[in-house]
Amino acid sequence: MNSSVDTITNYFPDLSEIQLGQFNKLAPLYNDWNSQINVISRKDIDELYIKHVLHSLGIAKVIQFKDNTKVLDVGTGGGFPGIPLAILFPNVEFVLVDSIGKKIKVVKEVVDRLGLENVKAYHKRAEEVNDQFDFVVTRAVARIKKFIPWVKGRLSPESFNDLKNGVLFLKGGDLTEEIEESHKKIEVYPLSEYFSEEFFETKVVLYTRVKK
Repeated sequence: MNSSVDTITNYFPDLSEIQLGQFNKLAPLYNDWNSQINVISRKDIDELYIKHVLHSLGIAKVIQFKDNTKVLDVGTGGGFPGIPLAILFPNVEFVLVDSIGKKIKVVKEVVDRLGLENVKAYHKRAEEVNDQFDFVVTRAVARIKKFIPWVKGRLSPESFNDLKNGVLFLKGGDLTEEIEESHKKIEVYPLSEYFSEEFFETKVVLYTRVKK
């Protein structure tokens, strides 16, 4: 499987030189950190640009965040999907949180090395964030039914993007039961419609609104 920045530019051809430089730095930065702290599974690190970076950018195929949008990434781990999205949307404000301190340490270092001025990272749980956002993004952190209560009250009532404010989940596999048990209106966007790599055959973005 070819995993390089070319994978990104194939689907996002209008990147600036700054953005290209930032995406290029991701592989050496994560390889270096992964040798110290296992933030990405060892079998996936060689396919970083497909399984982590491009996967994160799947959200950008569902919505193009407008300037000054505020996005909360819950359970960001090593910085996904938040960091790739922050590179793609330099005029959008991202807050990345994770309950595991060593992962946020890595996120902060990567953000610093990339010069990303639109990202803040905190060692805390979603429930401890005292702010409101236009969107919450997350990748395979918890089932929808369990996740939604964590972010109640975190979403601003005023929407100005093409999608109403809500939660965007990156998930995979058979989600029929999980969607049913959530009792939420969920929109499903198969990533296979946007990306041709085999990895995306079972991957989707789910979108739902969260009422207070």
